[in-house]
Amino acid sequence: MTKHIGAEVVKAWLSDGAEIALIDVREHGQYGEGHPLFAVSVPYSSFEMGIFTLVPNPRVRLVLCDAGDGVAERAADAAEAMGYANVFVLAGGVDAWREAGYMLYAGVNVPSKAFGELVEHTRGTPRVAAKDLKAMQDAGENMVIVDGRTFAEFQRMSIPGGISCPNGELALRIGSLVPDPTTRIIVNCAGRTRSIIGAQTLIDLGIPNPVYALENGTQGWFLAGLQLDHGASRRHGPAPATASLEALRSSVRRLAEERGVAFVAAEEVARWLADPARTTYLLDVRTPEEFAGQPVRGFVHAPGGQLVQAADQWIGVRGARIVLLDAEQVRAPMTAQWLRQQGHEAYVLEGGIAAAGALAARSTAAMDLPEPASIAPEELAEALGSGGVRLIDLRFSMSYRKEHVSGAVWSIRPRIPSIIVDPAEPVVLIADRPGVATLAALDLAAAGVRDVRQLAGGQEAARAAGLPMEAAPELPVDADCIDFLFFTAARHDGDATAARQYLAWELGLVDQLDAQERAAFRL
Repeated sequence: MTKHIGAEVVKAWLSDGAEIALIDVREHGQYGEGHPLFAVSVPYSSFEMGIFTLVPNPRVRLVLCDAGDGVAERAADAAEAMGYANVFVLAGGVDAWREAGYMLYAGVNVPSKAFGELVEHTRGTPRVAAKDLKAMQDAGENMVIVDGRTFAEFQRMSIPGGISCPNGELALRIGSLVPDPTTRIIVNCAGRTRSIIGAQTLIDLGIPNPVYALENGTQGWFLAGLQLDHGASRRHGPAPATASLEALRSSVRRLAEERGVAFVAAEEVARWLADPARTTYLLDVRTPEEFAGQPVRGFVHAPGGQLVQAADQWIGVRGARIVLLDAEQVRAPMTAQWLRQQGHEAYVLEGGIAAAGALAARSTAAMDLPEPASIAPEELAEALGSGGVRLIDLRFSMSYRKEHVSGAVWSIRPRIPSIIVDPAEPVVLIADRPGVATLAALDLAAAGVRDVRQLAGGQEAARAAGLPMEAAPELPVDADCIDFLFFTAARHDGDATAARQYLAWELGLVDQLDAQERAAFRL
């Protein structure tokens, strides 16, 4: 039976030192409009597929919150069916959290972004404005612009002349990238957080170069009336040679240990993994190419820069142990010391990849659920022609607006039972993400629908088979697009107002933190 608890209890649990997972099961758009600071998003539409990766210990205190609409209770039933034994629901949902006097934070990855602002406030990270940087470029000054985002983000838009070097790679590669100690280094991202963290990484590393964060990143550049590059392909170079690497490894280890990072042997980590009372994450912080070329059994890929930027995409349990892996003992300790400052219990696997083989693999698979029977596009066309079939499009709402099969209605798992008029009517689902139709079919079956099938090949197959298509630019209406976050959607699309609003939101995060939330960070 579902156990409901009040907001005051959950608030106290978040700082009592024991492990807790506060999981928001609303959809992405709802979550982004306002959630408790340390709530992690696992939308109900994909709940069973995501919960075990983010919350791998079934004994942890698992608190689910929603909009007070019963979705958390449905998620609780699913969690208990998966073996979670300590499940609670926030009574009254996020509205009750607000009514108790606690802040609901807009946006995503909010703890990491608030942390970035605290770093700048506390450490006084040097910064340069976009127009000043442009003047430096025009004057031909000795400088390098380093983009601390992922390479895919860099390709979408970048500062002219910038070079892609994700923050997690900076400590390892900056010496090869900028060999002249007199060269000024400017680190940028799209907004503020990774610019600040990247610049402070190099400053803390003790490099002799003058280092600055580009104030407000590419958005600040755009708002200054300057042109961005699109499709750039400049990337960082190789890691340093062995002789240089040894000195770098030593200085990074000293910095990490000063900030509380311990280097742990594989045997100790193995004991942690066998401890049912604690949660231990194994994360590989190397590049995507390295991870793909040499995956390490039991470790999940989490590039170091992105892990610091968006820790809640990999870590769902507050108070858990986090063990980081790299190949050279530079990137993992630099990432771990940032995670420690964010309030996480982060460690480095001593010996890196060579030592990881001693660890037993751990399954991170979701529930093994039977997929609904499939229906070919040609068979669907016949069924639609004769009537008597309900066609439900489960793709993202913005994809439905652009194009969908004529006659299909858009829905999402939390709302599927409400659109079923006649349970005896056959239902066909269109999905473009693995497992989404499978989970929706569970709720349809619970609503009494006996004939549920999935369109083989999804939307692309329907188009290729010549099924009639239509667009609906205003359907579903904005209020129903609970999977889409309008709050941040336009800031990179030439909308100056949206960019200014986003930057103001980032700058304002520190003032929203209460004493308990601020104390969670350990700068």
